Amino acid sequence: MNIEELSGLPPGAVEHFRSEEIEELYPPQAEAVEAGATEGENLVAAVPTASGKTMIAALSMLSAIERGGKALYIVPLRALASEKREEFAAYESFGVDVGVTTGNYESTSDWLATKDIVVATSEKVDSLVRNGASWLSELTCVVSDEVHLIDDRNRGPTLEVTLAKLRRLNPDLQTVALSATVGNADEIAAWLDAELVDTDWRPIDLQMGVHYGNALNFDDGSTREVPVEGSEKQEAALVRDIVQEGGSSLVFVNSRRNAEAAARRLGQVTSRELTDGERSDLAELAAEIREDSDTETSRDLADCIERGSAFHHAGLSSTQRSLVEDAFRERLLKVISATPTLAAGVNTPARRVIVRDWRRFDPTAGGMAPLDVLEVHQMMGRAGRPGLDPYGEAVLLAKSHDESEELFDRYIWADPEPVRSKLAAEPALRTHVLATIASGFARTREGLLEFLEATLYASQSTEAGRLETVTDSVLDYLERNDFVERDRGDGGADAGAFTTAADLADGGGRSEDLEATSLGHTVSRLYLDPMSAATIVHGLEDADDRPTALGLYQLVSRTPDMYELYLRSGEDETFGELYYEREAELLGDAPSEFEEERFEDWLAALKTGKLLEDWAEEDDEERITERYKIGPGDLRGKVDTAEWLLGAAESLAGEIDSEWTVAVREARARVEHGVGEELLELVSVRGVGRKRARQLYAVGIEEPADLRSADKSVVLGALKGEKTAENILENVGREDPSMDDVEADASAATVTGGSSDDDGTAETEATATTDDEESQSSLGDF
Repeated sequence: MNIEELSGLPPGAVEHFRSEEIEELYPPQAEAVEAGATEGENLVAAVPTASGKTMIAALSMLSAIERGGKALYIVPLRALASEKREEFAAYESFGVDVGVTTGNYESTSDWLATKDIVVATSEKVDSLVRNGASWLSELTCVVSDEVHLIDDRNRGPTLEVTLAKLRRLNPDLQTVALSATVGNADEIAAWLDAELVDTDWRPIDLQMGVHYGNALNFDDGSTREVPVEGSEKQEAALVRDIVQEGGSSLVFVNSRRNAEAAARRLGQVTSRELTDGERSDLAELAAEIREDSDTETSRDLADCIERGSAFHHAGLSSTQRSLVEDAFRERLLKVISATPTLAAGVNTPARRVIVRDWRRFDPTAGGMAPLDVLEVHQMMGRAGRPGLDPYGEAVLLAKSHDESEELFDRYIWADPEPVRSKLAAEPALRTHVLATIASGFARTREGLLEFLEATLYASQSTEAGRLETVTDSVLDYLERNDFVERDRGDGGADAGAFTTAADLADGGGRSEDLEATSLGHTVSRLYLDPMSAATIVHGLEDADDRPTALGLYQLVSRTPDMYELYLRSGEDETFGELYYEREAELLGDAPSEFEEERFEDWLAALKTGKLLEDWAEEDDEERITERYKIGPGDLRGKVDTAEWLLGAAESLAGEIDSEWTVAVREARARVEHGVGEELLELVSVRGVGRKRARQLYAVGIEEPADLRSADKSVVLGALKGEKTAENILENVGREDPSMDDVEADASAATVTGGSSDDDGTAETEATATTDDEESQSSLGDF
């Protein structure tokens, strides 16, 4: 289908696509148009990576806008939201406004009401529904990217329930679901009442195969010689071969440690293939990485980058991950060694993908277990980029002939597993049941069950009564914790907008009215797991004395919303001793040490809380990451999560009239800025982070008012930079902030403070990457 044949798009859209050198639609795109994508029809597109899924979404959204509607594009990750925002921003040239929102779960993001296309994560959309964002009712098209992630135990239920709620809010909503090829795309289409485009077509050939000995054996029967020289490892030979050809490579391994080790080894391969210009550019990139964070992980990454190699895993900061991804897309970096998380992330194609490790540790299996076919195919789908690569190759590694045959049978010839709903797991259901009641989607038990019958889980369930049983168990929990009130009388029909037939006719069944309490509404609005809220509320209610920072940090670390650090070998003794030293500070009923599993969880939360205390006491970032054996991204993630949970705890404290609201607020502020209590006023000044605050405090400047009156030479000596000093004095409202002709006080300049690199910015990743008009709180001062 020629691009000129398209109709129903905004004026200028066809010209824009033509300027992007799109003259003809790919076959899956043409099939989607024929299935009604541009006419408001529901659609499931199950097509391989790099086969034009985003264009299918664009055509659907733009045609909806031309009909006077509004479109929502749902992504699983914040990084993907940024990527899609940049891509769709080009449509502004022909009058389409684009906005993105990914954080601040208490906001309705009213500013998005004026946007034609909104890009958001599924969690953010869920929170918008909970908080009653009025503009959601104006949606006429919703696109769900990577819809197969409904199968994910952690994020899947949120996406599933969110789609069900949006479709209920807007009965005529066009739903477009995009996915890699999955085993049951027809089931997904049936659930969404959608047409199905299911194809394995790709714009460039993808050969999948297994490397064994000195040869690559492909699924089409062809062979390519890739000899392994001397003591060289297989992946090194495969990377050397493709880099010498001018291509790049992704190597997937099963752990962070293996990713880092592989990147160091592969750097020895890629360094021999770099031009002088590339070496210079890579040196600049390495300097950026070192500047972002002064940790061993950052230094190791920078060292690899200088040789044209990199590693990628969740322990990196978001800035580091973005820098690595951008340099790889530009083919400056020749190889990335990554954990499987990259396969589901942003667009990072390579000419050759090497799946080195097809097993990983699975605690439920008690050891190493094979990866799912779908996950391996997701990795393999990264091979080949249209316009840059003449082909793509995806390779598994075998050590024997038998293993080679096993890999062909297990992965190359196999179909991906079917996507299965994870909604009936109680942790997921308790969150979404409360939100469904609090947001008015159901006001009776019957109405709640009817709503849940519209989910994928209900359409897939073969276990009669399972959903009803789990729902009743969840309702019991919510009632016990004062989140929901239940009236088990005869009850009346709902009077609201979401009244259902089941609400109107009991039919002799069990009638039960449901209403969220004030506390329940607060928990739903805060986007908390109800079990997290119950843990926090009970902890605050049990506190006889003013809680300490450690007590509060350990409290929020016990919640299911915090991924606590696990105890390493021997650490049960270390943190057991800490527990007995500081037992009086901890909130709630501690388990007995004879309750081994519960006590170990308590100590793991104590370890996580101690990390947060170390950060709030201005401990050095590098010392913290080394002490707890984590990366800078892990530290920032823990701090961000703690800040969010303590902010929620402050709201909960107000809801239950706790006398400890101020203590919670101070603990939150301290972990947000990474400072002692005495520096909280100073870090409120824009441009003053933990390091600068400590330097100013050390020379007698203890609060913002002092900055307005202090000797400029002392300020300059402490801050070590005229421009920095001027900006901070201007931010604090000093009448004459100029540092002209001011000489730094030498004694002030010798004072040293905190140890994190401090760029002085209060806005970090969220503002820079989401273009959001409602700044998200995030870890700063690095």
